[in-house]
Amino acid sequence: MKTKRNKSKGKWGQCFLMLFMMAIGAMWGSYIAKYIDYMETEKTIGEISFWVVLLFLGIYVGSLLQIIIHESGHLLFGRMTGYQFSSFRIGSFMWIKENGTYSVRRLTLAGTGGQCLMAPPEMKNGTFPYVLYNMGGSIINILSAVVFAGASFLTRDIPIVTNFFILLVVIGVVYGVVNGIPMRLKEINNDGYNAIALGKDPEALRSFWIQLKCSELSIKGVRVKDMPEEWFKIPSPEALKNSMNAFLGVLACSRMMEQMEFEKAEQVIRELLQSDTGLVGLHRSLMTADLIYCELVGENRPDNLADLLSKQQKKFMKAMKNFPSVQRTEYAYALISEKDTVKAQKIKAAFEKTASKYPHTGDIANERELMVYAEHKYGA
Repeated sequence: MKTKRNKSKGKWGQCFLMLFMMAIGAMWGSYIAKYIDYMETEKTIGEISFWVVLLFLGIYVGSLLQIIIHESGHLLFGRMTGYQFSSFRIGSFMWIKENGTYSVRRLTLAGTGGQCLMAPPEMKNGTFPYVLYNMGGSIINILSAVVFAGASFLTRDIPIVTNFFILLVVIGVVYGVVNGIPMRLKEINNDGYNAIALGKDPEALRSFWIQLKCSELSIKGVRVKDMPEEWFKIPSPEALKNSMNAFLGVLACSRMMEQMEFEKAEQVIRELLQSDTGLVGLHRSLMTADLIYCELVGENRPDNLADLLSKQQKKFMKAMKNFPSVQRTEYAYALISEKDTVKAQKIKAAFEKTASKYPHTGDIANERELMVYAEHKYGA
């Protein structure tokens, strides 16, 4: 029954999102119709083409700007509540603080346009500030929409500027609502959902704190296996129904992989994937990639590999082809299952390109060790 309720909540969130986007689409369609009507008044095909291109360029720039505003909101409210800067990502470009200096790295995560991760303040009496940090992005998106609405009114005598400000208003409202109204989306839970979930479960709040600390230490080059062991105790089956606690299970499995406890990791991953947990789509797919690796360096059963490499999993791994753990699994599959050394070397070259800009150096060291282990299995 609990699984059905969780799925029902997810469907209601997606239905709300669809209805909201339809309403925004209808409003935006009306605006586009007026825009087209304006373009058709005594304008050449070349002029119309120019304005259409300008419109789509405005949408792209406006979306990018609102992503920056959203992540800046997390940064602002995080700093206001005692957090310290750790990393700030827009698209695949990620700024990190490393040894007191800032540098640019590259990281892409499916389902996310950006991310601001911060080092949390110490917990006191089992808690620490979390609401404003989680909701800061949506708050600033909505506030920016109000500011841009005022700007569009003040610049109404300059149509091109007014139209751009209207774009920013619409996109800001969309970002604010989609991230702020609690919803479980396909790949990740949104900020509003996380804020609500943390408030209901003290254990989940501790898990969230551990996740942020792991990210902070990972940026500093500390490997998961060298972090405090007590952080990686897998929560109870009931606690795992909360997505924050479920992610702690993901981190625990990552630690087992680093320690090369593949049989144990395989068992725990299968249990987590088959149980009623709050695991989001992104983490399920990444754990499945780890499971494929465990199968390859273990019994290497073709039927099991075929089951794990479903159409959906292949699609995910293609979308995440530049993610180190996915590249490591692809490398092992090319070597051990396909016995294609040429393909394996191409994947390894792509991995090294990723590694040169990847923000978590400890993760890269681990993936290299796992690739070497796969090479030994291939040569065995």
